[in-house]
Amino acid sequence: MSDQDMALQDALACVRVSPDDFDLGAEVAALRGQDPQVGAVVSFVGTVREWGQAGASGKQPAIMELEHYPGMTERSIAELIVEARRRFDVRGVKVIHRVGPLAVCDQIVLVVVSSAHRGDAFHCAEFLMDWLKTQAPFWKKESAGGESRWVDARISDDQAAARWGGLRTPPNVAQG
Repeated sequence: MSDQDMALQDALACVRVSPDDFDLGAEVAALRGQDPQVGAVVSFVGTVREWGQAGASGKQPAIMELEHYPGMTERSIAELIVEARRRFDVRGVKVIHRVGPLAVCDQIVLVVVSSAHRGDAFHCAEFLMDWLKTQAPFWKKESAGGESRWVDARISDDQAAARWGGLRTPPNVAQG
């Protein structure tokens, strides 16, 4: 097995895509463990927020539904983790992304990074979120008041990812 394959397999173990909710405290504790080299842990939790006129009808609750391609999505996120580890001096990474129907205020995504120093942990978490928003193959549909719409990509998300420069190995490109 090549070094690239081993790095990807290691990164895949850091990814969970599931309809199940997560416990921030438990995930942080598991990532930090008893590693005496960890001096910083940074976490980001994304939640479903109310959008537009969602919930204004008072008839049906607002729902966001996230779809993905099992296997492809996990690999894409793992490739982003491999790139993040190449760029930043981090001890551990965990990415959890929920799929399926989610209500306003539900947790969607968790990115946790541990490092010896806060700078690498902050930058790595921000890098991962910026690239997750643009490169991970998820599709979002918002539904409220009996109407649904697919969510388009946002220019601001592309701009946020672009500030990091390109990826060394684009996601979803098979390694030979």
